[in-house]
Amino acid sequence: MVFSQRLKQSAAAVEARLDAVLTQVAAAGAPDRLVEAMRYAVLGGGKRFRAFLVIECAAISGSDPNHAVHTAAALECVHAYSLVHDDLPAMDNDALRRGKPTLHVAFDEWTAILAGDALLTLAFQMLADPGTHGDPAVRAQLVAGLALAAGAAGMVGGQGLDLEAEKLGLPKPMTIGHIERLQAMKTGSLIRYSCEAGAIIGAADEEVRQALRTYGEKIGRAFQIADDLLDLEGDAQTMGKSVRKDAGKATLASLMGREAARQHLLHQHTEAIGALEMFGTRADVLREAADFVVTRRS
Repeated sequence: MVFSQRLKQSAAAVEARLDAVLTQVAAAGAPDRLVEAMRYAVLGGGKRFRAFLVIECAAISGSDPNHAVHTAAALECVHAYSLVHDDLPAMDNDALRRGKPTLHVAFDEWTAILAGDALLTLAFQMLADPGTHGDPAVRAQLVAGLALAAGAAGMVGGQGLDLEAEKLGLPKPMTIGHIERLQAMKTGSLIRYSCEAGAIIGAADEEVRQALRTYGEKIGRAFQIADDLLDLEGDAQTMGKSVRKDAGKATLASLMGREAARQHLLHQHTEAIGALEMFGTRADVLREAADFVVTRRS
């Protein structure tokens, strides 16, 4: 599969960039323990799927994929920070992530909180750097887009809705519409941004940006539904994290039932593929990526 090769290539490029950036962070005088924790959180794990989407969507928009690596690495910092904080005892209280102890287990809670904070702010430092793109207006769009996708109206807000549902039982009764909103914010917003960021880097016109934005929105929804089903049906060894932890939580699988959720997943996949029609064979790797989302086992 071309997709699996490109996923590995983009992951390797982003891993190398993150390693180099964190070396610079250490050289700038950051505390050794904090840098060690940041490295633990962001290096050596994960498929880098969001980073892959940035790079591939930049390529399909006419940009050299290498120009997108810095943005992709910044996005991985935000994703890693979100996982570190989500795993904390006050939130999801998870002990396993990517097949190894979560950061607060490997270090401690205060280090995990600070490492997450540092990764989040590092992401915006990276996007603002001229190395991200030569055009300041493009860098500003990337910064503003990530702030919106990761903030109170995006990923953080979605986590807030998720915890309200779990810990406060809100809203009552739970509805499909509420869960779809929650998941679109918590998971979908960053995946949608990954695709749109590639279009921004490639200076794509609005038609291309909208097509990639729609593609990102649909696979973001599919990704979360697949994740919910994997939590119910997967095993911890394959997943590299705890499973059955979403029992009783606000998910489409729990409200609709597994089979209806699986049909909804396939519908999102179909719509994602449809959004790529204008690109012809140039989007074949993105089509394979949509297939991966539906069929993944971890």
